[in-house]
Amino acid sequence: MHPLTPTLTPAAEAAPGPLETATLAIEGMTCASCANFVERALKKTPGVQSAQVNLATEKATVAYTPGLADRARLKAAVEAAGYQVAEAAAPLAATQAATTEPLGTTDEELDTRRALAYQHLKRRFWVAAGLAALIMPLSMLMLWPALMHRVPEPALNYGLLVLTLPVLLYGGREFYAAAWRGLRHGTASMDTLVAVGTGAAFLFSLAATLAPGFLRQHGILPAVYYDTTATIIALILLGKVLEARAKQQTTAALKALLNLQAKTARLVQPDGRELDVPVADLRPGDLVAVRPGEKVATDGELVEGFSTLDESMLTGESLPVEKSVGAAVFGATINKTGAFRFRVTKVGRDTVLAQIVQLVSDAQGSRAPIQRLADRVSGVFVPVVIGLALLTLVGWLVLGPAGTRLPLALTAFVSVLIIACPCALGLATPTAIMVGTGKGAEYGILIRNAEALEKAYQVDTILLDKTGTITQGVPALTDLRPLFGYQAADLLPLLAAVERQSEHPLAAAVVRYAEGQNAAPVPATGFRSVPGQGAAATVQGQAVLIGNERLLREAGLALPAEARQLATQLLAQARTVLYAAIDGEVAAVLGLADEVRPTSAAAISQLKKHGFTVIMLTGDNAHTAAAVARQAGIDQYFAEVLPQDKAAKVRELRAQGRTVAVVGDGVNDAPALALADVGLAMGTGTDVALAAAGITLLRADLHGVATALALSRQTMRTIRQNLLFAFIYNVIGIPIAAGLLYPATGWLLSPMLAAGAMALSSVSVLTNSLRLRRFKAPA
Repeated sequence: MHPLTPTLTPAAEAAPGPLETATLAIEGMTCASCANFVERALKKTPGVQSAQVNLATEKATVAYTPGLADRARLKAAVEAAGYQVAEAAAPLAATQAATTEPLGTTDEELDTRRALAYQHLKRRFWVAAGLAALIMPLSMLMLWPALMHRVPEPALNYGLLVLTLPVLLYGGREFYAAAWRGLRHGTASMDTLVAVGTGAAFLFSLAATLAPGFLRQHGILPAVYYDTTATIIALILLGKVLEARAKQQTTAALKALLNLQAKTARLVQPDGRELDVPVADLRPGDLVAVRPGEKVATDGELVEGFSTLDESMLTGESLPVEKSVGAAVFGATINKTGAFRFRVTKVGRDTVLAQIVQLVSDAQGSRAPIQRLADRVSGVFVPVVIGLALLTLVGWLVLGPAGTRLPLALTAFVSVLIIACPCALGLATPTAIMVGTGKGAEYGILIRNAEALEKAYQVDTILLDKTGTITQGVPALTDLRPLFGYQAADLLPLLAAVERQSEHPLAAAVVRYAEGQNAAPVPATGFRSVPGQGAAATVQGQAVLIGNERLLREAGLALPAEARQLATQLLAQARTVLYAAIDGEVAAVLGLADEVRPTSAAAISQLKKHGFTVIMLTGDNAHTAAAVARQAGIDQYFAEVLPQDKAAKVRELRAQGRTVAVVGDGVNDAPALALADVGLAMGTGTDVALAAAGITLLRADLHGVATALALSRQTMRTIRQNLLFAFIYNVIGIPIAAGLLYPATGWLLSPMLAAGAMALSSVSVLTNSLRLRRFKAPA
C-alpha cells in the first residue's frame, strides 16, 4: 500500500449523539480576555457541547447538536458578546462522516479582508506616529525658555489638542469603540485598559486646556499629557502591526501547503483532444494527461504510461517514486520523467492534500493542556488590572508627596493600565502550536491536535510493532540457493512462470524478485495450486514444483542432505523456506522474509542515542522476533503477543510510571495506539490505525518518530519560555508601573515606556515562537 493511500480525514472526536462541528472566523478579538469572553458566550449557547477559541488563528471551533444549535445561533452568541463573525468556507464534520456546508465568504476572501485590515492598521500607525513625532517636541518647549516666552502656553496647549485629536479619533478609534462595545456587553479587554489609560490622560489634558483657571483655584497644576496619549497610541499600534506581521508568518507552512495545488489540468476529451481546464472543474472519472515537469492536478489512478513522481511536498521523501499502470497518484506531486494519463478518483476536499491541510489547520486551532493556566488567568486579568490601577490612583492621592500627588497618581494609574498585557498570555501557546504543527507537515508528520504534541514531549518509552513498522510489511525473496548442478539464472524464469499464476503473497515475492533480476517471462501450462503447500505447472516442457516440504513429500520426493543443510541455515535467519523441484528432482531452496526496512536500524539507533527505551512487539515466534531485533538493533522485545496483549503491555508500562508512545500500522495495533500516551501511525497503515493515532507519519520511515518527538520537545520548550516570559513580564511590570521603585529611587515609570514595553511583550512572544521555523530534524 502506498504511504499516502489511507484516508487521513480528521473526523471530529467521538462523542455521544450526532454532533456537528463548525468553525467561525471571529473579528474584533485583541487579547486573551476577548477570546475567553467569546468562548464563554459560545459554551453558554443551548446545544453547544464544546467550544475552543484560538486568538492566534482568530477562529472558534464549536461542536454542537443539530436542532438545538446552528450557525445562526452561534453567530448571534458571538455578536451578543460584542464581536463579529466573518463567514468563511468551513467543514462540518459529523461524528460518522464529514459534510460540507456552503457559506457566504471563501477562505481567500477572508485572507483578502485580513490583508486590507492590515493595510488599514499600518495607515493608522503612520498617522499616529507622524503626529506623535510633532507632539513630543512641542510638549518639551519648556526645555527652551526662549521659545516658551514667544509661544503662549494656552496657544501651545490648543495646538497640541488639535494635533492629538486625529491620533485619538483615527489612530485610536478601534480601542475606544471596542472598549465601548465591551462596556455595553459587560466585558473588559486590553482595549478597555488602553482606552481608560489614554482616555484619562487626554481628559485631564482637555480640562487643563479648556479650564486651567478652575484647576489652579483648586490647587491643581494644569499640566497636559497630550504627548503621553499620542505616543501610547502610536506605540501600541506599532506593536499591533508587528504582531499582525508575525501572525502571518506563523501560518506560512499552511499557506505553502495550499499553494502546492495545481491551478489547471490537461483534460482528455472523448475524441482524444487535450484541453486545459481549471482543477475545480474536474470530476471523478475524468481522464487527465500529465507531461514531464507538470504537477499532478488531483488524486487518481494511473491508467496509461510510466513515470517517476516527486512526492516530497507531501511525504518529505526526497527520492522520486516510480509509477506504473494501476498506481495511485496524488495532487500537487510533480511528474519528473515520462508522460502518463490517470483517471480522477478524488477531487476537492477529498484529496490527500486537502485532508493534510485540514489536519494541520485543525491542529493549529486546537488547545494544549498547558494553556489552561493562561486561560484561567486571562479570564480575570483585565478586571484585576483595573482594580490594581484604581488602588494605585487612590494610594498616590492619599500617600503621594504634597503638591505632586495628582500628576504622580495619574502617571502611575495610566502606566499600570497600559503596561499590563493579556495578549502575551493569549499568544504564548497557540503561536508555538501553529508553527510547530506547520513545521511537522513539512517533514511529513501530521499532528492531529495540540494535546498529542504536548504528550509526545514527555515520552520516554517507545513500543514498535514489527510488521510494517520495523519491517517492510510484505514478504520478499531474500535467498535463492540452487543445489549442485543447477544455476539460479536458469531456475528463476521457470519458478516465476509458475508463481505468476498464483495469488499467494509468497508467490508474488518470487515474481517481484524475478522482475527485479530482469528474468525473461516464459509461459506456463497445466497450472495447479495446492492449498497450504505450493503450486505446480509445466514450463518449457519441464515439470516444475515450488512449495513447502510437504508438497515435495506428497509428490514422492525426498530432500537431499544439501537441501536440508541450506534450509537449516535459512531457518536460523528467520526465513520462510520453500523448495523447488524440476522434473522430479529437488533443484533449489528459497528463503523469504519480511525484510527490515533499510532505515529502521539507523532510526532505532538514533532514538536510543536520545535516551528513549525502544521495545519491539510482535505476534511472530521467538525465533523470528530475535532475528529481526538483532538486525534492527533492538535490545528488548516481546514475541507471540496477541493484539489484546499489546494493549496490556502498554497498560503495564504506564503503571510503572513510563510515558509510552506506540508506533504501528495495522488493525491489530489500534487498541495499543489508542491506549498509549501517544500513538504514531505509519502512513502505510490501515484507516483504523490512523484513526487511533494522535500523530501520523506520511513516510514509512522510523526516522519520522525521532523527528516528531524532537519537534514536540522543541515546541513545548518554546511554549514554556513564552508563558514564563508573559507571567514574569506582568508580575514585574505592573508593580514597577504602580511606583514600587519610587520611594527608594524617586523614579516613576513613564506611561510612554509602559506602552513600549506592552507592545514589545506580544512581539517578543511571537518572535520566540517563530524561531521554531528553524527546527531541523535530529541527525
